[in-house]
Formats: sequence, C-alpha cells, structure tokens
Amino acid sequence: MASLRKDLTTRATPEGVWDAIRDIGALHTRLVPGFVLDTRLEPGARVVTFANGVVVREPIVSVNDEERRLVWGAEGGPMTHYNGAVQVFAEGSGSRVVWTADFLPHEASAVVGPMMEAGMAAMQEALDGTAA
Repeated sequence: MASLRKDLTTRATPEGVWDAIRDIGALHTRLVPGFVLDTRLEPGARVVTFANGVVVREPIVSVNDEERRLVWGAEGGPMTHYNGAVQVFAEGSGSRVVWTADFLPHEASAVVGPMMEAGMAAMQEALDGTAA
C-alpha cells in the first residue's frame, strides 16, 4: 500500500480552515476551486468531479469537529483502495493543513501524488484568500 502526505501552512485561522473543510459539499467553491469542478452530495457521500474529468464517489467516513479531521474513501477511478484524511492544526497565528492518502495499487502514486500537489496548491490559494 502506498501512503502520501502533503501539508501547507496558511494565514487563515484554524476555525476558518476547518469550516471550509467540513463543508463537504463545497469543495469546488470554498476549498479547492479549479481543482474540483463540482461536488454533489448524496446520503453518506459526495460525488466529486475533478478538473481532469475524473468523477469519484467519496464515502464520508468521519467528520470530527473536536480533532478538526475529515476522513473519506473513494470509489471509482483507477484505484482499488483509497483512504484520505485531512486535519487542521493551529500554527502560529495561522494554520497547518495535513492531507494523507493511503491507496492501492502502489503504482497509482504516479497519479495520486501530482493530484495531491494540485489540490494543495488550489487549497493554499483559496485559504490564503480568506485570510486577506
């Protein structure tokens, strides 16, 4: 199983960052606009359309307000298993966001890594914009 971790720091407050992350149906408008084009909610999951045209159903495993941690899976796409988690931490006067992904097959790293980089770049821009 492959495991990747990406993180960023932002001037946005942990409360503001968490509010955007926990709004699971607003990926395309609040958290990663441009990286995600559309998010549609259905019972227990969201259906995400990425900018590259891939559409994935993401069952929501946990939304933990106390830990500021969201966990989700993925159905569809090139992987046989995917588990993602994003968590927000206070850092100085802003926040640190950590995104981890565990998935199979290991070779999917060549696709998942660049997608996570693009997602984090979109997230950085969106979150920094809320702190201005």
